[in-house]
Amino acid sequence: MTARLNVNIDHVATVRQARRAPEPSVIAAAMACEQAGADGITVHLRGDRRHIQDNDIRLLRDSVTTYLNMEMAATEEMLKIALDNKPDAVTLVAERADEITTEGGLDVQANIAIVRAAVAKLRQGKIITSVFIDPDPDQITAAHDLGAQQVELCTAAYADATLGARAIHGEGAARAAQELRRLREGATLARQYGLHVAAGHGLTYRNVGAVAAISEITEFNIGHNIVARALFVGLEAAVREMREAIRAAGVQTSRWVS
Repeated sequence: MTARLNVNIDHVATVRQARRAPEPSVIAAAMACEQAGADGITVHLRGDRRHIQDNDIRLLRDSVTTYLNMEMAATEEMLKIALDNKPDAVTLVAERADEITTEGGLDVQANIAIVRAAVAKLRQGKIITSVFIDPDPDQITAAHDLGAQQVELCTAAYADATLGARAIHGEGAARAAQELRRLREGATLARQYGLHVAAGHGLTYRNVGAVAAISEITEFNIGHNIVARALFVGLEAAVREMREAIRAAGVQTSRWVS
């Protein structure tokens, strides 16, 4: 079965916020993604509101007909917004004001009381609850223990290893293979715990295939590469191309699998 693709449209809002203008519309972007076959829409409402805004969440909840996944920090402010707007799912993420983008998985172990309380409130509100974590066995176990329904494995280290000329041979290829094994082992452990498994961060048309070949991963959240591609081919075509890259996973696995 082909994994689901949720398209992260944060960077459509990034362009809009650069001028504080009405366009481009994140609602129009979400509709275009759904029209192209996206299985869901993902947005990250950050504390500094650098791209997605509170009103975007309200409008998206009224407009998205597939699946709305809201990424957020486990704060009281964000919990209230989530519970008021009822996205289909919430993914709890690590967040720092000085980072360009999310830099790694949430340390569930170090923040277990906060995350457990957030998960409990979200589940009580009938919202599917996921945590964005590194593919580390201890973090996966902690996510299970606190009651999360899903883990999203951070693919940043794998993605970084696949970029540039050195990714084809030598150290880069070896590191990519190592990170891919971590993802595979993490996904297997998560499924053994009964968790749903998603993946995302830094994935591209070129490197997603090897991760999509991991059968335990049933959902992808991908944004930047799709929006970047859309500048040249349009958003609907960019979404269709990523769906095809995920579907054709078996063709792309050989480069980094060992």
